[in-house]
Amino acid sequence: MKDKIFGVLQRVGRSFMLPIAILPVAGLLLGFGSSFTNATTIQTYGLEKILGDGTILNSLLIIMNKVGSAVFDNLPLIFAVGVAIGMAKKEKEVAALSALIAFFVMNVAINAMLVITGEITADGTIASNVLEGTITSVCGIQSLQMGVFGGIIVGLGVAALHNRFHKIVLPNALSFFGGSRFVPIISTLVYMFVGIGMYFAWPVVQNGIYALGGLVTGSGYLGTLIFGIIKRALIPFGLHHVFYMPFWQTAVGGTMEVAGQTVNHFHLHLIPRYEGDGLNLNWPQQEISGEQLEEIRLSIKKSI
Repeated sequence: MKDKIFGVLQRVGRSFMLPIAILPVAGLLLGFGSSFTNATTIQTYGLEKILGDGTILNSLLIIMNKVGSAVFDNLPLIFAVGVAIGMAKKEKEVAALSALIAFFVMNVAINAMLVITGEITADGTIASNVLEGTITSVCGIQSLQMGVFGGIIVGLGVAALHNRFHKIVLPNALSFFGGSRFVPIISTLVYMFVGIGMYFAWPVVQNGIYALGGLVTGSGYLGTLIFGIIKRALIPFGLHHVFYMPFWQTAVGGTMEVAGQTVNHFHLHLIPRYEGDGLNLNWPQQEISGEQLEEIRLSIKKSI
């Protein structure tokens, strides 16, 4: 029993690798695309002739930015399909199609529940009494904000259904729907009810995730120590992906309000200011002495 659970967890960890593998490439596309199409950057370095509006490079960078954004905007769907492929034992293409269908079915069921309960009005707007950030657009469907957890729930569940039913034999009258054809059918039916259930269950889970994230980020050095020890201890067993992925992609890793929106897994960029840099930012440029810079350096070093 112990070895069986251990093997399943290893497979879950490996299944995360397929969707995670695209993230560095998408990040580079998004980074280069957004950085070199920024009007301030172009003006500061005098690159109007090379990267200005209407140039070939500007158009290419805009496309790169859009492509990178498409990956990050649809991570739940990517994880749903990727995890299903990774966990399916045979006929992985059937598991992928079934996961795609189940993902849409689940979110449509959640959307229907939100409409029925009045949290989404008839014209598609979110009711004023709904907590901001709890409802978002998932592939054009207004649904609960579940992030990659929603995709993982679909991927693992569909893979389990696929492994259980992909060789099912039905009576002769229904034989056409037997075997691998039965998997998307059962996935559709199951995830219709999963969507209804998630409407009631997810707010509780979401509160728990935010509480866990607050505990981890609020425990300071102790939390960092525990995270590092567990992650390193799991590497020899191949289970570290199962552990750290929620910290990277969900609210477990912390949240921050940016431009009026709650952002999961945030990080900060320190931008140096230079005299005459021409950047129009919200904080004033100041003359800082060497002693003050050293004091800031020591303060940052101490905090990390």
